[in-house]
Parts: sequence; structure tokens; C-alpha cells
Amino acid sequence: MTPAILQAQKAQIDFKIHQYTHDPNASSYGLEAAQALQQDPQRVFKTLMVEAQTIGLLVAVLPVAYQLNLKALARAAGVKKVQMAAKEAAQVATGYLVGGISPLGQKKPLPTFIDQSAQQWASIFISGGRRGLEIEIAAQDLAQLTQASFATLATDTAL
Repeated sequence: MTPAILQAQKAQIDFKIHQYTHDPNASSYGLEAAQALQQDPQRVFKTLMVEAQTIGLLVAVLPVAYQLNLKALARAAGVKKVQMAAKEAAQVATGYLVGGISPLGQKKPLPTFIDQSAQQWASIFISGGRRGLEIEIAAQDLAQLTQASFATLATDTAL
């Protein structure tokens, strides 16, 4: 049981847990999850940690098929510039290992932004807090639990 699953259970929202065997040689955790779960990569979302000098760490949740548009996230957060957070900083702040960072159940709430494309799906897949574990959840429920805002975060081109 991960902190992400515990937070979803405590909130008494509808969600499903999906597990698969993680390949330690996978080049992309998110694309691996989409393939293993036989889901559209635009419906499987990754959690990225970003740092803004003025406000600290931010959480960006976007489809695994796309890259994060840092300028778009900065605009959404109301800051001038953001950069990807250091791996160690992300792990310490969230309590999760990279590749298994969930937007749910983090050590402390951080400003969170979800790509607006999540709203087109009845449910999306996010990390459940470890590699090989995904939570299927409604985007609105995820936004409510993380106090997130929806914004355009993804680049225009798929990976």
C-alpha cells in the first residue's frame, strides 16, 4: 500500500489499481506503463517535478506521449522561469523514487498542474507510487485531491 493509494482511499473516490511487471531496462517509465496496460499513451500521465526559483518545487502531470513545455508551465504558475528539478530534490520532497513519483500522497502538498488534455478522458492513469503500479482515476478527482489547476503543459509534438 503506497501513500498515493492511501490518500485515494481516504478520500473515498472511485479509482482502480493496475499493476504490471516493471522492466528495469525500460527507457521510458511512462511509455512502458502505457504499453504494459495496453492504453493510449495520451491517457497515461507522468508526474514531473519542476523548480521555480521564487516558489520552489512544482508538480506537472502530463501525458507520457509528450514532453513538458517549461514556458507554458511557468505561465500557468505565474512565474518567469522554471527548470526540471534535480532527481534527488524530487525524491526527497515527494518520498517517491523517480519513475514512481505520484502526484498523490506526497510528503507535503506542492503546487500541482495537470495538462488540460486529461479532461477529455473519463479516467486517466497516474503513477501509484512505485514503478509497475498505476492508479486509474478521474482527472477531476485528481485535481480535487491535489488542489491542482488545469493548463496546457505539453509540447505540440508527440515523442
